[in-house]
Amino acid sequence: MNRVLNVSLNYFRQGERFSFSDWTVLEKAWLVVSTIMITVASVLTWDTTNNIASVVALISSITGMWCVVFAAKGKLANYYFGLINVVFYATAAFMWKLYGDFMLNTFYFLPMQFYGWYKWIQQGNNKGSTVSHVLSSKSRLLWGIITVVATVAYGMVLSAMGGITPYLDSASTVFSVISMILMAKSYAEQWVLWVVVDIVTVIMWANICFNEGGMMNFGLLIMWVLWLINAVYGLYNWMKMSRGVK
Repeated sequence: MNRVLNVSLNYFRQGERFSFSDWTVLEKAWLVVSTIMITVASVLTWDTTNNIASVVALISSITGMWCVVFAAKGKLANYYFGLINVVFYATAAFMWKLYGDFMLNTFYFLPMQFYGWYKWIQQGNNKGSTVSHVLSSKSRLLWGIITVVATVAYGMVLSAMGGITPYLDSASTVFSVISMILMAKSYAEQWVLWVVVDIVTVIMWANICFNEGGMMNFGLLIMWVLWLINAVYGLYNWMKMSRGVK
């Protein structure tokens, strides 16, 4: 516990959360370009009749993008932006009756930001970076079975609640729960699940934007598309990190 407190204090005092010293030019460019893309998409589809929803979507989109980019780099700062993203994304999900996403963010992702922070400091180094690991074959099979069973069961619950896309919502929720556990424990396989989550959620928000009259959320849709690209890179980078390759 003392190590966690000391590293946390040093992290904020020394400004490690904003250190880009070990980032490549391409990684820095990706962060800047993705932020610009989300901002432009949000502004162009801004709904002046619903400014609150538009603001919520914009803040959620930008902080969410920064969260996953820092996570792909294995940087502790991802939880800093993730905390803000969770609050605003949960609000957006509730507005559009994505109840699975709302409950996921409110009752799971929010406390997991603090748990993940704690675990990464325990497992990582003093400069706010974590150490990547890989699951055994037996563990991969076990998590796979749990994922399928939980997705079907939760989809039935959301369907009974009247959700717009219950089984897609369920898949996004269940995969996200398991991904977050693997992320907190610094397993590279989390990124395989994040790829699936991103594909499913892109479909959900595309439906909201183009079929449900929610074009003010177009920035969120762009964010999820960019998250999908980032997840592919995250898998590559974390597998490389697990082999000790810089």
